Amino acid sequence: MNLKCAIVATCVAFSVAAAPASTLAQGAGPIEYRVLATSKTSTMQKEMQEAAEAGFRFGDVMGGDTSFGGSEVVVVMHRSPAPGRFDYRLLATNRTSTMQKELQEAGDVGFEYRGQTVFKSAFGGKEVVAILERPADLKTVTKYEYRLLATKKTSTLQKELAEAGESGFEFVGMTVAKTSIGGDEVVAILRRKL
Repeated sequence: MNLKCAIVATCVAFSVAAAPASTLAQGAGPIEYRVLATSKTSTMQKEMQEAAEAGFRFGDVMGGDTSFGGSEVVVVMHRSPAPGRFDYRLLATNRTSTMQKELQEAGDVGFEYRGQTVFKSAFGGKEVVAILERPADLKTVTKYEYRLLATKKTSTLQKELAEAGESGFEFVGMTVAKTSIGGDEVVAILRRKL
């Protein structure tokens, strides 16, 4: 890890070899983990792609305050002996209309939703972050239509989810976020295959 990454982005990237006893007993081999943490979403996109090129796959994401790094987005990736490489797209914005547009652009080229969180970035303020994934050796593209629902009222969310469900949209994730236009909102992401 270079000094610039440590100072500017509070970036941590390390691998730890570990595996549950049941996995090792089955002869599957060890599972390696890589933890990525940064206060800058553009750095996270780069770090995730570098890890993916080394054979790691997205596990989970969470945003918040860490003891050393302050407000960070933290991603855990894993690598097992099973083959498979993936490409990642990280979307980060404090405007729900921008997120809707970027989700759809990613869905049009086969990216599938994997996780989301909210965190306060160094430059962007409080942002909703969504992570999408697709196989790196994509031969045929499965397109997805995304719908982002953002509301201040849970009763409104219930109504909008019911309407989206009737149209075949599957709920994939939710956060509570402060957006630049709407204030504190529940932000839900849904998708359906095209």
